[in-house]
This record gives sequence, structure tokens and C-alpha cells, in this order.
Amino acid sequence: MSTSSNKVSSYPTITLRDPIPGDYGWIIHKQGLLYANEYGWDISFEALLAEIIGKFSKEFVPGREKCWVAVRGEEVVGSVFIVRQDDTTAKLRLLYVDAAVRGQGLGKRLVHECIEFARSAGYQHMVLWTNDILTTARHIYETAGFKLIEQEAHHSFGKDLVGQNWQLDL
Repeated sequence: MSTSSNKVSSYPTITLRDPIPGDYGWIIHKQGLLYANEYGWDISFEALLAEIIGKFSKEFVPGREKCWVAVRGEEVVGSVFIVRQDDTTAKLRLLYVDAAVRGQGLGKRLVHECIEFARSAGYQHMVLWTNDILTTARHIYETAGFKLIEQEAHHSFGKDLVGQNWQLDL
């Protein structure tokens, strides 16, 4: 067996759990840093993250909304949220996969969990908003069956971007 195989097999398994105190702040911090470092986005993105997570925390509806936190050993390495948009539509929010675990299927796994949860919660549709430069995430969404329904240029987070709305009929 090669050394690289031994190294990969020695990684602790990535498990998904409900959030615990400190996780929401961690998610805001890590995503804010990631998008600043990888895409040059400014602090207004961090403000949006805080707004979304704050609303989720304050208005959480058990059985209709959920957050998954991905953990490898004691290290948080990813997360995703499902929120209620309306009675028939769930919204996928804030998919995050840490650079240290990319390429291992975690993003696909988190999106799959969202879809299965939305189905079991009785939603008929799932939507999400992203930007066209997030090619890996967009590939995950498309592979999961989401369809691009509209896109529009906008200036946000200190950058000129193209926002995209995607939908999946459940």
C-alpha cells in the first residue's frame, strides 16, 4: 500500500451533527475568510452571513429548517442550512466546505442531506441563490438536479458578480 493511501485512510471520518454553541460564529468567520481570500469579497459578505444565521437562529422552525455541521475529529470542516421560504419551498443556504476536505464528496453529501430533509418535511420545491463564479458549488447543484431559472448581474461584496437562482422540484 502506498504512503498516500495510508495517509488518506488515516483521516478521521467526517460526521454530520446539529450545531452547538460557537458553531454559528465559526461558520460566519470561516466563510467570511474563505470568500475574502479566494474571491476578494469584502466585509459586507460577512455581514450577510451574520444576518442569515441570526435570522435562522431567532426564527428556527423545528422539522421545517435545519443546519448540518460537518466535523472531522474535533474540527468543523463544513456546514449547510435549509430554511423555510414558504409553505411549499425550502431554501438551501450557505453551503461551506473547508479547503482541507475539498474533493472528498462533502459538498455533495451536504446537498443530498438538504434534499432528503426537504422531501421528508413535505416541501415541493427547493431553491438556492449563488453566483456564477462559484463553479464547484454550481456543479454540485446541477448534478443534484437543480435547474438554473434566472441570473442577473449585480454589484455586491465589493465585486461585480452574476447572481443565479436555481430550483429543484422535489
